[in-house]
Amino acid sequence: LTMVKLHYGPLAAALLAAPSAHAFAPPPSTVLVNQQHQQYSPLSLYKKQECSTIPTTTTSLRSSSSNINPYTSPELDTSALIKYATSAITELTLFAATFQLLDVAFTNVLDTSVPFPFAFLLFYGCSLKSRVFNPLNNQRPDRSKAVDGEGSSGFKDRVMPSWTPPGVTFPIMWLLIIGPIRAYSASLIVSSTGSFLCLPIMAFMLHLTIGDIWNTINNTEKRYGAAVIGVLCVVLSAANAANQYYAVDPFAGKLLGGTLIWLCTAAALITDTWRLNPSEEGLVPLYPVVGEAETSFMWFDSKDE
Repeated sequence: LTMVKLHYGPLAAALLAAPSAHAFAPPPSTVLVNQQHQQYSPLSLYKKQECSTIPTTTTSLRSSSSNINPYTSPELDTSALIKYATSAITELTLFAATFQLLDVAFTNVLDTSVPFPFAFLLFYGCSLKSRVFNPLNNQRPDRSKAVDGEGSSGFKDRVMPSWTPPGVTFPIMWLLIIGPIRAYSASLIVSSTGSFLCLPIMAFMLHLTIGDIWNTINNTEKRYGAAVIGVLCVVLSAANAANQYYAVDPFAGKLLGGTLIWLCTAAALITDTWRLNPSEEGLVPLYPVVGEAETSFMWFDSKDE
């Protein structure tokens, strides 16, 4: 500045010493970074993509974890339990309403006792098709495939014990032995009480209802652990119904009690099947686990089975 002042005068030196507008300007690279940060900050991205970033349904959340092993940290499926209970109440209510209508028809309208053949056919149909009153999917193993030794839902679609009876055994037992015994013993009770809607018959309907729910658990949902507890409930409900029968007609009670031999065999088969089909974490829990299956009401399910 001294040299400039001597050669060019004080005015030039003053101009040179004045602060320039560019002296305080940030480097071009700094400006570019600041502009990019302001334009593409996480907050601005969130505001622009708010609708597409936040999941709006539970399905989108569950789909991301669909490959997670449900048995790593097993959680009780309370939703399934509620649906099982709802289906049981629905089926029992429909049976009670049907029997009430039949009692009114025979007593007040026809003014006659219930014909034994009619009662037999009715209860035989209930023994085979009680699931029509149950809103769950209670599908049974395919009889034709079972006879041919092929796999179907609930039979040979999993590791089965070596002592599993041949497939032809099951339709013979249910159609020709268990079904007729149930129908005949129930008809004896109706003949003794003169009514369809009575405690012993409803105990039998409870047995059928539990059996329908068990079919959902074992065949449709393939919950091997819960199926063990389910089949034990089937056995206990049959024993209860036989006891209720015995109080009215001892012979009917003994007949229905005889079916416990087959049911206990089935319970042992289901328990052994559970043992032979463990998860990666060990034996499957003896209760419905979240994520191992989805329980749905077939009556309101629009998807094709």
